Amino acid sequence: MKIALIGYGKMGKTIEKIARERGHEIVSIIDVDNTDDFESAAFKSADVAIEFTVPQVALSNYRRAFAAGVAVVSGTTGWANELPAIKKEIEEGGKTLFWSSNFSIGVNIFMAVNKHLASIMNQFPSYNVEMTEVHHTQKLDAPSGTAITLAEQILDELDRKYIWVKETETKPAEMAIKSIREGLVPGIHTIRYESEVDSITITHNAKSREGFAFGAVLAAEFTKGKKGFLGMKDLFNF
Repeated sequence: MKIALIGYGKMGKTIEKIARERGHEIVSIIDVDNTDDFESAAFKSADVAIEFTVPQVALSNYRRAFAAGVAVVSGTTGWANELPAIKKEIEEGGKTLFWSSNFSIGVNIFMAVNKHLASIMNQFPSYNVEMTEVHHTQKLDAPSGTAITLAEQILDELDRKYIWVKETETKPAEMAIKSIREGLVPGIHTIRYESEVDSITITHNAKSREGFAFGAVLAAEFTKGKKGFLGMKDLFNF
């Protein structure tokens, strides 16, 4: 398969390594200093482009790839307020975007556990729930996209919670997400249910970027030849 990379930081380089190990060809690498290459024959020859950049340029990157006739797999977060609009563009234009806040297989298993646990805890209102997420200091968005996805799963299941908030809840219907930025931490997400008599905690601790990169390459393999807005639920039957 022919893959283009959009964004060539640490994640892009890890994706390149794993893609080559799986027998794929990297036909184009676009970073901040060569964005004109979206119009190059090399980029247009790609079956799929894998995009990991920053929220300020993500939507522009998608649209430039679509204009070149290239499907996109993206893990850039921080632009979720634009999700309805981009989904509409994809459906009306016959384009392809596979987007996930987290491509790690382990995280997606964790999400399935999170959703199931929240559905159980809906029966036990004596437990309050909050989340803590820890990432490296270069992580720009807070809370992380993964934390928001986890929180939205919980809100879908818990009748007593209606909205997530940053750092500290001030009303019983709020769910707090605490964000910590330190060192080189790839990502730790902890969900804690607390009552007067005990607590229940689940945690996912990423050890490196390779889990995210491997999942992104799997998503690219899945996306080739498909149309529409896709996600991890399409890739895995969790």
